[in-house]
Amino acid sequence: MCKVSVIIPVYNVEKYLRQCLDSVVHQTLKDIEIICVDDGSSDSSVSILEEYKKQDARIQIICQKNAGAGAARNAGLRIAKGDYLSFLDSDDFFEPDMLEEAYQTAETYQADFVVFGSDQFHMDKQDFVSVSWVMRMKDIPPYMPFGYRQLTDNVFKTFVGWAWDKLYKRSFVLEHDLWFQEQRTSNDMLFVFSALVTAKRIAVLNKVLAHQRRGGGASLSVTREKSWHCFYDALTALKQRLISEGIFWELEQDYVNYALHFSLWNLNSLAEPTHTMLQEKLCGEWFEELGIRGKPDGYFYNQKEYEQYLELMK
Repeated sequence: MCKVSVIIPVYNVEKYLRQCLDSVVHQTLKDIEIICVDDGSSDSSVSILEEYKKQDARIQIICQKNAGAGAARNAGLRIAKGDYLSFLDSDDFFEPDMLEEAYQTAETYQADFVVFGSDQFHMDKQDFVSVSWVMRMKDIPPYMPFGYRQLTDNVFKTFVGWAWDKLYKRSFVLEHDLWFQEQRTSNDMLFVFSALVTAKRIAVLNKVLAHQRRGGGASLSVTREKSWHCFYDALTALKQRLISEGIFWELEQDYVNYALHFSLWNLNSLAEPTHTMLQEKLCGEWFEELGIRGKPDGYFYNQKEYEQYLELMK
């Protein structure tokens, strides 16, 4: 046993892997294990992992055939022994005290998970850029811990549906059977939002402790052109989870609004010919299947998104 298991899926990130690993190896919290899951890299990523493993006994390496970050995270999750779980993408990096601060917050509030602040590191500027939407503090209660029913706006927009800016209690994850979807993109949304609606004790740490690299070219988001349907599969799986938890009736309006938001974000950020393919699928089937079609004007929280939806449906 150790305090935290850090799980890092690794795929062809030789340019950034050392910075990522250094940010974990040099954490002020020492009682950790570092599980690196190589997802079939064809560059020198594995030899970099082996070089670090020789210097640090806390590092474990798992190698698998290329199956995506979701499958890689699940492989790490299966062998993790820590009291808490931290997930880090191999082109991103942590502040040196991230694990210690998040761990202490989790322990203080006996939290199922802790959410902390993050920013973006833009490669072109070689500079950090603040992002306000990663944690909507105005929607979070002024006390801790809290559950989703205490959030004052759309539950699914209070935090972002990625796992690397959160620290999860492992016993909570196992008890609620939380796993990552084994698909190319949007593979952490089901895990993150299922945790959000099943957690009784959530805590936040309003401090930037993680940095997401943007514009590096090796980022996981580059594969979205080939896996444009993954967001829909994630939304469908989330709906099933909400139904099985018996809370879909309570969260349906939040869900439908988030489904519209996420569908439009995916559509607006895709190039041709994928853009047209997705638009046809949304208007022909998916808006209906996600429960968006046929809802009255007043049902939607964001007027601009609703207007774009109406325009697409013409």
